[in-house]
Amino acid sequence: QVQLVESGGGLVQAGGSLRLSCVISGRTFSLYTMGWYRQAPGKQRELVARITTGGSTNYADSVKGRFTISRDNAKNTVYLQMNSLEPEDTAVYYCNKFPNDFGSWGQGTQVTVSS
Repeated sequence: QVQLVESGGGLVQAGGSLRLSCVISGRTFSLYTMGWYRQAPGKQRELVARITTGGSTNYADSVKGRFTISRDNAKNTVYLQMNSLEPEDTAVYYCNKFPNDFGSWGQGTQVTVSS
């Protein structure tokens, strides 16, 4: 049974930074492309960043240049460094496998950006 535990969210002012972490257990983490997703109230979940097993990254246009995804295979952890945060980044953030998820999701971590 896979477990995904996201952490690092919080309340921050516009222009601030946060670093999210996601620890995965129950799977061989290093085999998968991983993504960070977010879901804002009333909106569908969207992919914001992904990282391949080899470390190649890709970002949604809305976060390009502000967010950085990374991974530590030894710690089964994927990170999302978020800089220059905007109120539009307010959402619950989740990690999961890309493109097809593990079949379950963690509880997510809330990011709230005040203007």
